[in-house]
Amino acid sequence: MNFELTGKLIEKYDTVQISDTFRKREFVVEHTENTGGTEYIDQIKFQLTQDRCSLIDTINIHDEIRVFFNIRGRRWVKDDRVSYFTNLEAWKIEKTALSSEEPPPPPPVMDEDTPPLEEFDDLPF
Repeated sequence: MNFELTGKLIEKYDTVQISDTFRKREFVVEHTENTGGTEYIDQIKFQLTQDRCSLIDTINIHDEIRVFFNIRGRRWVKDDRVSYFTNLEAWKIEKTALSSEEPPPPPPVMDEDTPPLEEFDDLPF
């Protein structure tokens, strides 16, 4: 099943080489939801694996992002003890807005020699 969640990136960690053939990178998104006039804030940890570890390289802390992910569960047995693990495996990340700490881009600067837009008439008729 595919899921998606929107929130603010609050942590991103370095890629960790788990074995010769497996690497992962974790990050945390703060998700805010308003229900019945009450605000609920969750910090949700996601995991990127293998070639997807670089998906978060261009995302900055405090950026608003949309994370597309799958839920994965695994059974693990050690010393006759059974444990279950659940991972949120991200497979796509999109920026949704500028960070509140990033200023918006400046407006274009017009110099004195640039005529107003209405003077640019390059129509053939």
